[in-house]
This record gives sequence, C-alpha cells and structure tokens, in this order.
Amino acid sequence: MTKHHQPATRGSAIVVGASLAGLMTALTLSRTGLRVTMLERSTRKVRTGAALPVSDGLLERLTGRRSPDGKDALPSGGQAWADVHAGLSSAAQADPGISLRSPVRVTEVGQDERSAWVVTDDGEFVRADLVVGADGHASVVRRHVVPEAPDATFSGYVIWLGLVDEREIRSRPWPSDLAILYERDYCLNAYYLPGADGSVARGERRIGWGWYDSSRNDLLRARGAVVDDVVQCTLRAADVPDATFDELADEAREIWPSPWREAIVDCIRRRAVIGTPIGEYLPHRLVSGRVCLVGDAAHLPSPMTGRGFDASAQDALALADALGGNRASVSDALRRYEAARLDAARQLVRSGQSFSNSFAPRGAAQ
Repeated sequence: MTKHHQPATRGSAIVVGASLAGLMTALTLSRTGLRVTMLERSTRKVRTGAALPVSDGLLERLTGRRSPDGKDALPSGGQAWADVHAGLSSAAQADPGISLRSPVRVTEVGQDERSAWVVTDDGEFVRADLVVGADGHASVVRRHVVPEAPDATFSGYVIWLGLVDEREIRSRPWPSDLAILYERDYCLNAYYLPGADGSVARGERRIGWGWYDSSRNDLLRARGAVVDDVVQCTLRAADVPDATFDELADEAREIWPSPWREAIVDCIRRRAVIGTPIGEYLPHRLVSGRVCLVGDAAHLPSPMTGRGFDASAQDALALADALGGNRASVSDALRRYEAARLDAARQLVRSGQSFSNSFAPRGAAQ
C-alpha cells in the first residue's frame, strides 16, 4: 500500500437513513475502520420546534476524536433538532470513511452467508458486510428483521411543534427553561433553546413548544397521515385546514400562560407549525443475521420520554463496541449488540406507553 491510499479498513457497512440515528451510527462505525455508505431517501430534513437533550462530549464519544479547534460542533444541553442534525452532518461529511448518497430510496433488504445488500427503487443492488436500518418509524429494514411485526402503532395523538425567536415575544420569560403543563385534555411541553447563533442570553434564545393533542385524530386520518393505525407522515402547514389553526390559536389564548401562549400564536400566524402523529414500537428483536436496527427503526418511544435521542446514541455506541473486536463474525457481533441494547430499549418504549395510555386511553382506536 502506498502512502497515497486510505488506511486499510476492516469491511463495509450500509446505513439506511441519514437522520440522527443514521449519522451517529455512521460516525461510530467509521471509527471502528468500516467503510460506511449512507443511503438517504430525502433531501430535506425539517423538524420545526423539536428539541433534544445532548449529553456532554457526545460527538467526541461518537467519533473518538476531539475537535481540532476546541469548539464543540454539538454543544451539550437542550438543542434544536435542526442544529443537532447540522452538527452531526458536518462531522459525517468531514469523515473520509463515510459516503452519503441522496436521494436514494431503499425498497428491499437481503443477505446470505457472506454479505448483506439493499435494493433501491431503480433496481440497483448495494452490497456490504452488514446493513443497518436507521430509517425511522416506517423502517423498510425492519420488515426484513421483524417480518411478523413490521409496523409501529399509532398511539392516538398528534404533537404540534413550533419554534420562534424569543425577541419576537414581548412577554416576561418563564422562570425555568422547561415547562410541562396539562390543561383540558392537552399536554404542553415548552422550552428555551439556544439562539441560532448559540446564544443562551435572555432575549436572544429561541422558544420551542410541543402541544400533545388527542382530539384531532379524524384530521390525521382524513389527510392520510394515519392509515389503518399506522403513522404515514407528518402534517405540514399546508396540510392543516385554516379552521384547525384558528381553533388551536383560540385555545392557546384561553388555556396556556405567557410566554408560551404568545409563542404558539406567533407560530400559528406564520404557519410555522407541523403536526407529527405519534407512533410507538416495542421491539422483539434488533438483529437478523447481518442486518440490524438502530434508533426509531429499532424502538420507537413516545417523545414524552425525552430519551429517544439518547437511546439512539447508545445504539450507535453499542453497535460499534460489538463490531470493534477482530475475531467475531458479523452475525456474532450483532447478536452481542442486541444483547446489550434490547432490554433497555423495551423499558424505554414501555415507559412512553404508560404516558400514552393515560393521555389517550382510547388510543389508536379513537
């Protein structure tokens, strides 16, 4: 090998999905020496208002490297979904062991004793030593790993999400960074996030909110967001009738306190709101031979747990640990990964189901 070549790798992996779980998994697998090909069906990632708790030093643990300039591209604490995605994307793009192809839609997954592969919608076969399904709640890879239980189940409610610059809201700040409020049959999670420039000074932050709502399931079904109790898609603002937005704004003025009330009304006025139907998936297994699942493809908890992102990070780290040894076969390594993560994943989903059963007791049958 000449000095002009990349260092020798220990094999190859396909990661289906380049959202948060996929990016974290690609980074940890590259760290072990695997060549990673990421296949992502979407060219656009938007999660208005969603927030994530990021643990200290997460990016360093994923990559095994400190930032050369000492600036953390993924700050700890509560962060906007889009900022976390941007930080992970930047790290993946800078990694020579990771290649991203988008838009590529995977339609099938297969394997034999020597390799695993995916088939794309244009008939292309992409082959590697293992395939990781990081393709979210409606995972195609899950159909291969768990063909008898491939679908997440609609939990009976939607979460409306929005985000606004704090400077647009003239009300006095809330005394803490997070509020969890219950009124009527609703639950509101509202929170302060760093500003677009990272500032956490009062007046320079952003306000994010998630409004849990079990009263508009008919709308979800009418718009095709839920079909046969399986979540199909998120409602964008254009999918939501003006009358629904008017109802939400009126109710916000009646029941939610400042500054959250003003933040919600501002987002509705700008139509900067999305509605995500909540699905849950309790895993029976995470692995089949050379194919495994991570993140929401593996275990889908209610966002009310606040731990879905951390669970995805733990999946990525555990998978890399299992594959890090040189002696085990891929199948043996993936079985070790499943042994490390399955019980914790099931406990997390069950904790979210407890909230769902109390918040929307009629559930998906409503």
